[in-house]
Amino acid sequence: MSTLVYILVCFAALVFLALRQAPLSIWAAVVAVLALLAQVGLPFFEPVLSFSSGAWVGWLLAVLLGALALPDVRRRIVIEPAYNTLKKVMPSVSETEQEALEAGTIGWDAELFSGAPDWSRLAEVRPPTLSAEEREFLEGPTEELCRMLDDWDIRHNRRDIPKEVWKFISEKGFLGMLISKEHGGLGFSAQAQSLIIGKISSRCPDVAVIVMVPNSLGPGELIERYGTDKQKTKYLKRLATGKEIPCFGLTGPTSGSDAAAMRDIGVVCKQKVGGKETLGLKLNWEKRYISLGPNATLLGLAFIAIDPDGLLGGEEELGITVALIPTDHKGVEIGRRHLPGGVAFPNGPNWGRDVFVPLDWVVGGKEGIGQGWRMLMECLSEGRSISLPASSTAAAKGALRATSAYARIRKQFGLPIGFMEGIEEPLARLVETAYVNEAGRSVTASMVSAGEKPSVISAILKYQTTERMRRAINDAFDIHGGRAICDGPSNYLQTGYQAVPVAITVEGANILTRTLITFAQGALRSHPWLYKEILALREPDPEIGIDEFEQAFEGHVAYTVANIFGSLFHNLTGGYLASAPSQARATSRWYRQLARSARTFALVADVSVVSLGGGLKIKQKITGRLADALSELYLLSCVLKRFEDDGQPSADRKIVDYCAANCLYRFQQAIKGVLDNFPVTPVRYLIYPLAFPFGARRRPATDRLGKDLARAVLEPGEVRDRLTRDIYVTDDPDDPLGILEHTLTRIIAAQEADKKLEKAVRSGIIQRTHANDWIADARKAGAITDDEATALNELEALVARVIAVDDFDPAEVVPHYKSSESKSLAAE
Repeated sequence: MSTLVYILVCFAALVFLALRQAPLSIWAAVVAVLALLAQVGLPFFEPVLSFSSGAWVGWLLAVLLGALALPDVRRRIVIEPAYNTLKKVMPSVSETEQEALEAGTIGWDAELFSGAPDWSRLAEVRPPTLSAEEREFLEGPTEELCRMLDDWDIRHNRRDIPKEVWKFISEKGFLGMLISKEHGGLGFSAQAQSLIIGKISSRCPDVAVIVMVPNSLGPGELIERYGTDKQKTKYLKRLATGKEIPCFGLTGPTSGSDAAAMRDIGVVCKQKVGGKETLGLKLNWEKRYISLGPNATLLGLAFIAIDPDGLLGGEEELGITVALIPTDHKGVEIGRRHLPGGVAFPNGPNWGRDVFVPLDWVVGGKEGIGQGWRMLMECLSEGRSISLPASSTAAAKGALRATSAYARIRKQFGLPIGFMEGIEEPLARLVETAYVNEAGRSVTASMVSAGEKPSVISAILKYQTTERMRRAINDAFDIHGGRAICDGPSNYLQTGYQAVPVAITVEGANILTRTLITFAQGALRSHPWLYKEILALREPDPEIGIDEFEQAFEGHVAYTVANIFGSLFHNLTGGYLASAPSQARATSRWYRQLARSARTFALVADVSVVSLGGGLKIKQKITGRLADALSELYLLSCVLKRFEDDGQPSADRKIVDYCAANCLYRFQQAIKGVLDNFPVTPVRYLIYPLAFPFGARRRPATDRLGKDLARAVLEPGEVRDRLTRDIYVTDDPDDPLGILEHTLTRIIAAQEADKKLEKAVRSGIIQRTHANDWIADARKAGAITDDEATALNELEALVARVIAVDDFDPAEVVPHYKSSESKSLAAE
C-alpha cells in the first residue's frame, strides 16, 4: 500500500510540474524531495526504498537536473551541441516554401497544436452575423437571381451562362463583393460573401462559379491589396460593375501543384511602344484550367521574371510576378474552352508568345516584381476559406433537404423509405455533413471577417468540406436510386454530382492539400516552437542565433515534456479532469474530450516532426493522417462553437452528440494509423501507450442516435430548417425542388388518411394494383372519408411527379439520329 501511495504521489507531482512547464530548478527540488520521502517516509506511508536499493537514482536525477538548471552548464552541455548539430543537418527551405509559410496568420490551429487549447480564444470568434445591407442583399438580389436560374437549361441546353444572367450579376454588383465601397464595390464581409455564394450554388453551381472567381483569388483582390493607385483607379470600379471580366492564370502544363516548376517566363527588356522606348517584360506562357478565361477581358498572369541584362539593377532571377494584361492585347491567345466535368461555367486555356507588356502592368508596378508568390499565398489563405467551403456546404445542405423530403415521400414495402434502417444510415450521415460543414464554414468565415488570414485552417476547410460534400452527394444518390441517375430537367442532384470533381481538384487538389500542406506546412506554422528554432538556426549571426535557439529549444523541451505527461494523464483518467468552458454545461464532456485529444495530437505531431525531421515531406501517408486528426479537432471545435452560437437549442443536442462521437472516433483512427505505421520503431513503442494506455477504445455514434437524426429531418420543422438554412428553398410545385417541399407538406397533412388506406390494404379490404382505383375502393368501403379520398388523390398525383424520371426522344439525345437507320441496324 505504501508503495502504491508513493507511486501516485510521484506521478501527480511530475504531471503537475510538466503541465505547469516548471523550470529545471523546481524539478530538481521536487525530485530531491521525492527521493527523500522514499527513504524516510511519512506518517501515512512507510519508507519504500533505501539509498542502496534505488533511492540513489532519484538523488542522481535531482543532481543532474540541478546542474542543468545552471544556465552556463545547460548551454555548454545541451544547447551548443544541439545548435551545432541541427545547423548542419537542417534541410533547406525553398523561397516559395518560405513565402507560403509566412503567408497568413495562425489562430485556433495554434491552440490545438499547443495541446492545451484556451477556450476563451474560441469564444472570441464572433457568431456569424450580417449587416442589414448584407442581409438585404442575400434575401433580395440573391434570391431574385436564384429564381432566374434554370440549371438544366444552363448546363445541358446552353452549356453556357445566359446573357441576361451575366447582365443581372453585373448590374447588381455580385462581381464586386470583395472590392471596397471606396473603389466602387460592395465591400461585403467574408461571412456575407460565403453565404451569398453558397445560396447561388445551391441553385446552380455554374452561376456560383462566375460570382465566386472574381471574389476570390484574382485581379480584383490583388489590385486592391497590392496595386498601384493608377491600377486601382483604372480597374477596380470596372471590375466591380462587370465592365471588366477577370480571370487569373496560374496553373500550366508543368506547374500544377508545384508552382516552382513554372515555365512561364517574363524577360525584362526595352521595346518601342507608340514610338517611345518602354521598359517592360517579354512574356512567353501557357496556362490551362483557367476559370472565366473564355469570357475574360482582363487576365491576371503569374510568371517567373528574369533580368539577364540587369536593367532593373538587381539580381537576374527575380521570382514569381503577376501582371495585368487586357485579353485583347496583341499576342494573347484566349477563348477556347475546356469541359470540366460536363459543367457549364467558362473555363479554358490561354497562351502567349513574345508578348510585350509595360512594367506598369505588373501588379504593384516595379516594386511588385518578384512578389507574386507572397501576394498569392496571402490572398489564398483567405480565399480558400470562403468560396469552396461555401459551395460545398450549400451542396451538402441542399442534398440533405432534397433527400430528406424524397425519403419521406417515396414508399417501398408499404412505408416511407426514410423509415428503413438501410436508409437511416446514409440519411444520418447527411445530417452530420450538413451540420459539420456549416459549423466549419461559419466559424472560419467569422475569423476571416475579423481580419484573420488562416492559412492552415483554410487548407483544412477546403479539403474537408469538399470531401464531405462528395460523400453527401453519393449518399443522396444512393437514397434516390434510379431517380438520381436519370438526368433531365427534373433531376436536382446531377449538377452537384458533376461539379464534385472540380471542387475536389481546384485551389490545391485535395491529395496535395491533405498530405503536403495541412500538416507538413501547418506543423511549422502552428507549432509553438518549431519555426522559431528554424529561424534561429538560419540566423547568419551565430551569437544572435544561439541566443534565439536557446530560448526556442528550451521552450520546445518543456512543451514536449508537458505533452508526454499530459497525454498519459488525460488518457488514463478518460479526460474527465481536462478543461472545459464554464458556460458550456450541455457540451462540457465534449470539450473535455477535445482537450484530451488535443494533448494527444500535440504529442504525436511533435514526436513526428522531431523524429522524422526533413524526411517528413516524403512520409505523406503519415502527414495525411495527421492532417485528418487535426481536421477532426478543428471541426469538432466548430461544432461546439456553432451549437453555442445558435443558442444551444435542445433539439440539436443529439446532432452535436452524433457529430462529436464521430469526430473523436475518426481522430482516434487517424492517430492509430500514424502510430501503427510509424517508421521509427522505438518511437512507435514509446508513444503508443501514452496515446492509448487502454487501447483504442472510442466507438462511432450509435445506430440509435443515427435513427433519431434521420427521423428529425423527415418532416418539416425547426431542425430541418436550421440544418439547411441560407440555401435556396422554394415550394413552387412547378420547380424540381419546389415539388418536393410542396409534396412533403401535403404528405404530413394527409398522413392519418394514408395510415387508414395502408391498413385497408394490409387487411385485404382493398387491393392496390394499376388496374383499380384503390382510393375510390377504400372510400366506398368506408375506410376513408370523402375529404380524405380527395386529399389522397391529389397527393398521389404529386407523388407520381416527385418519383418520375425524365425521358427523351432519341433525336434529342443522339447526335444526327435517324430513326429509320437505327431500326435497320437493330434488325440486322
